[in-house]
Amino acid sequence: MDPPLRSNGSNTRPAIQATPKGGGRSRVAGRVDRVLNTALAGERAAVLNISAAEMLAEPEAVAAVIQAAVDRPGAGVLGHWMIHELFRRSELHDELLNSLASPDPARRAAAARICGAARLPESALWISDLVDDPNLGVREVAVRSLGRLGGRRAVEQLMAADGKIPLHRLAIALARAASDVDIEALMRQPTSERAAVAAVLACGLRRDVLRVSPLLGIAHDRRWPKQVRLAACKALATIGDRSAADGLNRLTEADPEPDMKKAAARAHRRLLKRALPRPR
Repeated sequence: MDPPLRSNGSNTRPAIQATPKGGGRSRVAGRVDRVLNTALAGERAAVLNISAAEMLAEPEAVAAVIQAAVDRPGAGVLGHWMIHELFRRSELHDELLNSLASPDPARRAAAARICGAARLPESALWISDLVDDPNLGVREVAVRSLGRLGGRRAVEQLMAADGKIPLHRLAIALARAASDVDIEALMRQPTSERAAVAAVLACGLRRDVLRVSPLLGIAHDRRWPKQVRLAACKALATIGDRSAADGLNRLTEADPEPDMKKAAARAHRRLLKRALPRPR
């Protein structure tokens, strides 16, 4: 079992990010990877001698190596800036943004995938427009890309479109995109019941043990809508921290709502099962 995330007031990225596969990687992705490594090593003159069309023709492979570079331990803000400057020097930045408005749905989806992986902040509004795209595939890529893009602007765009995004996809995107501060604000002052459910489920997906206490508070507080309380039980089970066991058990014994009793009991069983050591 992966270790739980612990928040420290910074932007903790959840352990649900895709990892690029090394075997069978395309030549274009390999070239992008090599130049990204050069740029991150401090070579300010590095240039990607690859056209936007070549990158957009292989969006999954290219996005995977870009995302791996952006997520590299120690890359930080300076690393992100170096990657953004590399795209500008290589005259790819504007063409990728323009491709988000292409009449070709495959090109729109490809551009959203790459811009999200590179976390180009200027792409947030463009990608958010694609959440309303007439093409289902483009809409799904747009939601995932906003999650990968991350940051306050992406979170705002996700929440502005929450009624158009399936709840499970919204929770996954929030878990990726939001900082601890964003999550706390969404839990304290949700704009709607659905937004509260998504924020609570995102806490579970992030597996942040420091959210156990507020989630237990939500689960026990009958002033919250029932769906939010049910989501809190599910999130606690997903986090899998034993400190929630007593609180969940009290819900199964004392809550007057049959649905809450059932959800708390299910979460309690799942939590205990996850927390027990695996047999050797």
